[in-house]
Formats: sequence, C-alpha cells, structure tokens
Amino acid sequence: MSGPDELSRRAVDAANAAELAARDSYGRLLARLVVRTREVEQAEDALSEAFLSALRQWPSEGVPDNPEAWLLHVAKRRLSDSARHRALRTALEPTLVIEEEHQRGVRRAQVDDDRLTMMLLCAHPEIEPAARAPLMLQLVLGLDAARIASAFLTSPATMSQRLVRAKQRIRDSGIQMEEPTESDRDARVQDVLDAIYAAYGTGWDAAIGAESSVGGLRAESIWLARLVCAASPSSAEAHGLLALLLYCESRQRARRDAAGRYVPLDEQDPRAWDRALYLEAELMLAAAAERLTTRLPGRFQLEAAIQSVHTRRAESGTTDWETIVQFYLGLMQVAPSVGAAVGHAAAIASAYGARAGLDALRGIPSELVQSYQPYWAVQAHLLRKTGASDADAARQRAIGLTTDPAVRAFLQASA
Repeated sequence: MSGPDELSRRAVDAANAAELAARDSYGRLLARLVVRTREVEQAEDALSEAFLSALRQWPSEGVPDNPEAWLLHVAKRRLSDSARHRALRTALEPTLVIEEEHQRGVRRAQVDDDRLTMMLLCAHPEIEPAARAPLMLQLVLGLDAARIASAFLTSPATMSQRLVRAKQRIRDSGIQMEEPTESDRDARVQDVLDAIYAAYGTGWDAAIGAESSVGGLRAESIWLARLVCAASPSSAEAHGLLALLLYCESRQRARRDAAGRYVPLDEQDPRAWDRALYLEAELMLAAAAERLTTRLPGRFQLEAAIQSVHTRRAESGTTDWETIVQFYLGLMQVAPSVGAAVGHAAAIASAYGARAGLDALRGIPSELVQSYQPYWAVQAHLLRKTGASDADAARQRAIGLTTDPAVRAFLQASA
C-alpha cells in the first residue's frame, strides 16, 4: 500500500511530466490532430481533455514511457467518442483509429511533416493576413497570447482578440482545412517563414533565465526552417531565413560572459562563436542568392546578409559598417519596420559618427517608438557619445522597457 508521501510524490511527478509534455509536445500533438480531422476547436478540446486525463490517471498508474504517444492516443479517442462528432464518425474513423505508434512511439519525421502542413493550413487565404503567423505560433508551437503579442509588438489583449477572430472565421465561414496544392503551398510559404522567425525571436529575447524551454524553441524554429527549405527547395526566402537563424544561433553563447553579464555584438569575442553554424549559414545565404528571381533580395535574405557582414569580423577583425548601412537601406525598401529603421540608424552611427546616427533616429515617427526598447537604448548610447544632457533620460527609458535582467544591468552600468 502506498502511503501519503508516496501518493504525493507520484502526483508531483505526474504534474511535472504533464507540464513538460505540454511545453514540448503541445504544438506537435495539436498539429497531428488537426491535419487528420480538419477541426481546430474540436482538436484543441480533445487535447485539453487528454491532459486532464493525464493529471487524473498518471498519479495512480504511473507516467507512461512515452507521454506524447499516450496523450495522442487519448485525444484521438476523445475525438472518436465525442457526441458532436457522431455525425462524422463514418468519415473520420479511418483517421481516428489508434495506430501502432501508441506502442512504438510517435515518429518525429511524421509529426514534423504534420506541423508544417498545419502551418500551411493556418495561412489559408480566407484567414486575416495579420492573424496567420500568430495562429501558427499558438496552434503549432503552443505559445500564449502574451508571448505572441511581444513578438509582433502589440498588446496581449489585441493579440487575443485577433486569434479569437481567426478561429471564429475558420468555424463560421466553413473554411476547408485541407492540405494545400503545390501552387497554394508556394503562395503561403511567406506566412510560415514569418511565424518561424517570430518563434525564434521569442526564444532569443527570453534566452536567459529559462534556457531549457526557450533553447528548445530556438531549436524547433531552426528545424522548421529546414523543413520549409526541403519542402520549397526553390524558395530564396526560405534559405535566407535559415541562414539568418543559423547566424544568430552561432553567436548565442557569446551573448553572455562567464559571469552572465550581457555582451553586445560589437564587443563579443568571435572565438566564442560557433564556426560550424556560421559557415553553414554562409552556404544557405549563397543558396538563397542562387534562387533569387526578383530585383531585390527579400527581407530574410537582407537580414541574413547583415549578419554575414558581422560574422566576417571573425576572419578580418573589422566590421564593414558602410556595407551594413546599404543592406539596411534595401531592407527598409522591401520590408519597412521600426526595427529596420533603428538598425539603420545604429549602423549609420558606427559608419559615419554618432551625430549622423542621431539624425537618422530623429527621422523615425515618434508614435512608433514609444515602447520600442532598442530605439531608446541606441538613442541613449549615441547621446552619451555626443555628451548630450538628455542621455540619461533616454537610458532610463530604455531600462524601464527592458525585460532581460542582464541587459538591464548592462544599461544601468553604462552611465
């Protein structure tokens, strides 16, 4: 007989296992269910019920060897038994039969194919364009509205409403969640790339303090980018995105020193960069150039080109800031954004002096930068270099907008 302590320990173990499965497997499982049933809300409900069943059963039965396969098994059974699906039972039963994978485990390649298909489904032309990438982040990668909102520089309330409207649109308009044709797939790839980039960005921004989960998110994003390249081999932007992520990931370890202090890019020791990753990034960027069919490269190719120039410091010891300025000009032409404008101003400052950089910053509409932390951090740095009296006010603004403790400490010490 198990005593109270043993029962309590089992309950804790079950809760921890369920939490880990939710963090690591939710998106994969939901994609698997939706791809087979074409029903988003019903799949979400069934998966939620499967997690509740886990919390009820695992403390007494023990955590299964393959929690992900167990959850998939239960969710499929819930879909099969659900009263609201009785009318569809005949049509759905072939896809809801419990497969042998429950015994042998879920094959990663199959699941990843499903996730990519799910992302393409979320890019359906009947879904509001602004909701497509956020919907992918929620349904495929399991991010909550607050993290998605941060990635798209909007409020959690606004993002929640956007996601709810998108799901209502799918339900009320009868959108057919069917696998796209090859031509449809090509038309939807850009939305998928936007979502992958946003997912990587959330992992990058929150990298310190939750390394196991966000490091996994960065790895998932790179893996998905590889899948898109394989599925759309002629896409220059897909290869550009993969190059961009690999450049960034190659410098991940160098972002902090041995004491955990933040190290800005131009102060990082290139010997700490992952050479294998950035060399692979160079190959991907070259592959993107070979596939380019437009007059100008796309957003991700240009962002990757900027990172490539930074990476060359590992070989030359210097940074070609004038070339970076030109790449930013191209970026603002094909994909204007406040981030590109601030990056352009920072590059101008490095190439031509702090006053020139400040002039470029002043050209950015004030309503776009009120809560954009990089703008205030760059402004504070440049004002301090020119000896301006309002440098500290900008620095305090940047500190107040910073969520990363290491970056905050860096700014506090930069007075």
